[in-house]
Amino acid sequence: MTNTPTELLPTTVLEPIPENSAAAAPAASGAVPAAPTPGSAPEPAPEGPHAPSRLRTMRTRTLPARWRITVWIVLSTLFTLCAIALIGRSLSLATVEVEANAQITQEAEEFTRFVTEGVDPETTKPFATPQRLLEVYLSRQSVSDGELIVGLVEGAPVGTLSGVPGRGTGSTGTTGTGATGTGSTGSGSGTGTGTGDAGTTPAPTPSPTPGADAAMLKTMTDPERRSGTGELSDGEPVRWGRVDFLVGEHEGALLIAHFTAADRQAVDRAVGTLAWVAAAGLLLCSGVAWLVAGQILAPVREVYRVARDITEHDLTARVPVEGSDDIAQVAATFNEMLDRLEEAHRTQQRFVDDAGHELRTPITIVRGHLELLSEDPEERRATLRLVSDELARMSRIVSDLLVLARAQQHDFVRLAAHDIAALTLDIEAKAQALGDRRWQLMEVAEGEAEVDAQRVTQAVLQLAANAVQVTDAGDRIRIGSRFDGHGAERRLNVWVADEGPGVSEQAATRIFERFVHGGHVSHGGHVVASAAPGATSDSARSDTARSDTAGSSPRHGSGLGLAIVRAITDGHGGSAWVESTLGEGATFGMDLPAPELASAAETQRAAADPSPTSRQAPAPPAPSHQES
Repeated sequence: MTNTPTELLPTTVLEPIPENSAAAAPAASGAVPAAPTPGSAPEPAPEGPHAPSRLRTMRTRTLPARWRITVWIVLSTLFTLCAIALIGRSLSLATVEVEANAQITQEAEEFTRFVTEGVDPETTKPFATPQRLLEVYLSRQSVSDGELIVGLVEGAPVGTLSGVPGRGTGSTGTTGTGATGTGSTGSGSGTGTGTGDAGTTPAPTPSPTPGADAAMLKTMTDPERRSGTGELSDGEPVRWGRVDFLVGEHEGALLIAHFTAADRQAVDRAVGTLAWVAAAGLLLCSGVAWLVAGQILAPVREVYRVARDITEHDLTARVPVEGSDDIAQVAATFNEMLDRLEEAHRTQQRFVDDAGHELRTPITIVRGHLELLSEDPEERRATLRLVSDELARMSRIVSDLLVLARAQQHDFVRLAAHDIAALTLDIEAKAQALGDRRWQLMEVAEGEAEVDAQRVTQAVLQLAANAVQVTDAGDRIRIGSRFDGHGAERRLNVWVADEGPGVSEQAATRIFERFVHGGHVSHGGHVVASAAPGATSDSARSDTARSDTAGSSPRHGSGLGLAIVRAITDGHGGSAWVESTLGEGATFGMDLPAPELASAAETQRAAADPSPTSRQAPAPPAPSHQES
């Protein structure tokens, strides 16, 4: 038999209406656009090609992030479970229908073979009547749950096999049940004679089919249809098929029906059970989502706590970083931002403190002299000269503080390849304009290195200026540069040596710090204060002592020169150092990393004699060596 699917109504797909057509419809029909009501918002102006981009504003959220994460996880899980339940139910119902079709097809094939090959067991000949064929066939068959088999002769039922509770008992005709079957003759409630295969069945009388109503029977016996689906009057679905046959001149048919209500109810019960299990799983998922969201957001809450605890005067709090996931990277990035903020705040605070500390004295001096300004022209000139000198010192302090403030920036030092020999010669030429001294170039490093030529020049000239401050006219000041080491370990040393009072070992440990002034040594050779060719405080100046203001060009030191030298060396990744013996002068220098460049590496390795690298001269005595 063939299975005829349920017919569907034809569906017409409507074409979507273009947007420009909808917009042009009012104009085409002559309609006038409605004027905006007083309380309505104006329509946004059309965006042109040069219209400014709109800023995206964040929506106001009142629900905490933990709840939002949990709700989204629960909703996603619920949607997934509902989709699984609906799809599973649909597949199960489809399986029920497929199995019902398979059973109907199997039963039809078996009956077709019986009609073709079967014989009457009493006569061992082909069946003489359709009634006898159906009686024998029904007596040998068994039905499964939900299956109903009805034998028809001339459109009237003559026998029934039913596996549906409450269906299959007719008011008229012969009923066969089980493998043996029973034959009954008569009408109404009467009983016939004969049992099993030996019974005989007279001509049937048309009556309603057991297990089916009249409307369904009419559909099943329609000659134009061989199979189909439908519903009984009580709404129970049924799938059916019919096999027609001829015995002589008499027509017969076997009607096979399968009721799927019980199987559908079993599917619904299974889905209901799964729904309760899914509900319990959803509750468990909600709890797990709440806990997991809390663990994920714990670093974010820590970031919030740290940001809330940070004050203007305390930027030391940091977020603990655990692991290497995205949240840990957020915490690490936040800590790096705090490091930069703390360093910027420290630099700003140091600048303000240093400026306030160092500018207080010259401002007091200037104010005091201006308040006591005399009318005498000579005294006025002396006062104005002193005020001008103090203002110049204030300007230098501010400039030095700005340099030190910029030293914290990443672009303070800009490295580039430079010829160190040419750089050394340029520095020596510029240093000669600092004072009337016997300038001597002791050694010159030959080769290239990546340094910031301007910053190196600034630092060496600062050391040379300090040497001028602690020496007299005609004293010797030596300048030199040399390379130490080879390859990636090569270092560049640039130094300035003077014949001043020298630096004590105690002072050398702090001389490169801010506002640390070098002391001075008396002409007799004993230490009066901490000795250094840096700068002295105003209270330590003395006409009878040789100090950083000694010599032909007195200097009002700020105590920032060597700090600037140290900042420049730190920017290069090097160090500043001092070698000195009290009363015999001092040597200040910079030790900078200067790995050999690729173009010069082969030349440097091929030279066995170190003389091409630097022209050596006797170095000044260095009993002590301090680096900073």
